Amino acid sequence: MRTVIVDCAIYRQGRRIEGPDDFSTALETARAYGDAFLWIGMYEPTAEEFELVTTEFGLHPLAVKDALRAHQRPKLEIYDDSLFVVVKPVLYEPRSDTVTTGELMLFLGDAFVVTVRHGQGSPLASVRQRLEAAPSVLARGPTSVLYAVTDSVVEHYMEVAGELQSDLEELEESVFAPSGGGGGTAARIYVFKRQVLEFRRASGPLTGPMARLAGPGIPFVHERSQPFFRDVSDHLTRANEQIDSLDRLLSDILAAHLAQQGVRQNDDMRKISAWAAMAAVPTLVAGVYGMNFEHMPELGWTWGYPGALLLMAGVVFGLFRLFKRRGWL
Repeated sequence: MRTVIVDCAIYRQGRRIEGPDDFSTALETARAYGDAFLWIGMYEPTAEEFELVTTEFGLHPLAVKDALRAHQRPKLEIYDDSLFVVVKPVLYEPRSDTVTTGELMLFLGDAFVVTVRHGQGSPLASVRQRLEAAPSVLARGPTSVLYAVTDSVVEHYMEVAGELQSDLEELEESVFAPSGGGGGTAARIYVFKRQVLEFRRASGPLTGPMARLAGPGIPFVHERSQPFFRDVSDHLTRANEQIDSLDRLLSDILAAHLAQQGVRQNDDMRKISAWAAMAAVPTLVAGVYGMNFEHMPELGWTWGYPGALLLMAGVVFGLFRLFKRRGWL
């Protein structure tokens, strides 16, 4: 059981205090203080490992099922004895242009916070350290943990959106380069668009829960915490707007790339048609005189052969000048 518990601590008046090693006793201790709460951090627990936590904290079975199964949309659920929140942190790998999402579930109660983490994109050690360095925030109880986690996740959204914006500018430059970005440009754009879609699936659904947390009437949330959640909601809105902008720009880049490809193909077809027309003239003349009919007067002419060659060269040269003037060659 201890292998899945990343950290377990009691916080009283914004300070971490020594408590029992057994989290069941620690929860009783936190409740006995009246102004303290217990924060347990867990990483990918199994159903058997999470069963004791479920029993001791009185967590709702539907929320427990979601926390164990993962692959959930960001959401906020209110139960009788706890609040259940799901957020999806994102991680971006610039070298492979890959966006990966983790999952982070939070259970909030009267004197406890249980965080369940899935994937590598949501480390909480830094969040806990920042909170412990800000006692005035941590003194607000379990709400401070919810605020710090959501704020950290949304701030990272903005960082990842900025990195995607930089990479997209490089992609845009390659598309509009004279070479056109090469044959795999369309595939690169589609892959990039797929990553933006993955990002949007993590950030978009979080708008509703953050708006609810920014308003009154949410149980287990400190009554004076609305301004903090409004700030997080504002940052989330900016991140979503940036993601929408990236998606629209990608669509425009793809459309421009396809239009460029169409123009290049039309240019190639004009060149091919022009050369084919010039090649058709000598073929036509040679075909006519190659029939060798008996009553062809030109066959007996002394200058017939040079004349035919001169005719072919003259027509081809005229066509060449015409096509060159029209920009076909």
